[in-house]
Amino acid sequence: MKLFKGSKFIALALILVMSLTVLAACGQNKQPQGQEGNQQEKGLSGKIEIDGSSTVYPITEAIAEEFQLQYPDTRVTVGVSGTGGGFKRFTVGETDISNASRLIKDKEAAKAEENGIEYTQVSVAYDGITVVVNPQNDWATDITVEELKKIWEPNSKVKTWKDIRPEWPDKEIHLYGPGTDSGTFDYFTEAIVGEGGASRTDYTASEDDNVLVQGITGDKYALGYFGYAYYEENQDKLKAVTINGVEPTTETIGNGEYTPLARPIFIYVSHNSFKDKPQVAEFVKFYLKNARNVVPSTGYVPLPQDKYDEQLEKIINAVK
Repeated sequence: MKLFKGSKFIALALILVMSLTVLAACGQNKQPQGQEGNQQEKGLSGKIEIDGSSTVYPITEAIAEEFQLQYPDTRVTVGVSGTGGGFKRFTVGETDISNASRLIKDKEAAKAEENGIEYTQVSVAYDGITVVVNPQNDWATDITVEELKKIWEPNSKVKTWKDIRPEWPDKEIHLYGPGTDSGTFDYFTEAIVGEGGASRTDYTASEDDNVLVQGITGDKYALGYFGYAYYEENQDKLKAVTINGVEPTTETIGNGEYTPLARPIFIYVSHNSFKDKPQVAEFVKFYLKNARNVVPSTGYVPLPQDKYDEQLEKIINAVK
């Protein structure tokens, strides 16, 4: 298999490999930590503004729902504008937290610095970008990284399924994928094509993964990609294609076997919000204390508990 270069892709791979060396045991209390029974906490109020990745959205939204049950006077808004769209708002101080399915880019970090925005990067889970087809597709059960590159690279000559493998149907292939503001788009193109943002443009693009799901479920000759949680939620209507013979599952994503499309996903937290909005610091602490219990219910793979603990310590120090 061809190896693709790129410092940020390598950095992400290292994060994944290092984090996967120890997976903490399950069997933890499923009740949100810091909560006694269903007792509501008093004294914490105010808004928390979050935007960004559609991939990270299900996790953050689930955490937000639990948090608001415990702190009913808070209001947490979670938007979906894609990782890039989220960073556009975050780096000018419009949001408190930015969901991200990739690392922040140098130009985005520079924009934050220009606007006096200090932040902490927090890993929240592992995801595996999933390549899917319509259930009526009975030919494409496995695909290689090289074939994916052939399909998605700029100026691709692939127009029909037969252009990928001669024994496949001589039918036009209809492609679906994230838009250019998506961190999933950036990660996929770097991992598969070899350069972040390098992609053919003649495909149906959307920052809303549910739109992609709907398109593929209604089209026998469709192929697309998005985060694992959206596949798991819709697996009765979609079929995942194995990559180099490896199926995307919580196990293969968690143990690193599903390469090169397994990745960590993040939230970015503004230190500026800590100063003016104590509810933001409490939300992030709550997030990290409860993520290991909540993440599996959203279709993603949790980090080892020690990784959440390390990051919680970072947040506590940042708040001081």
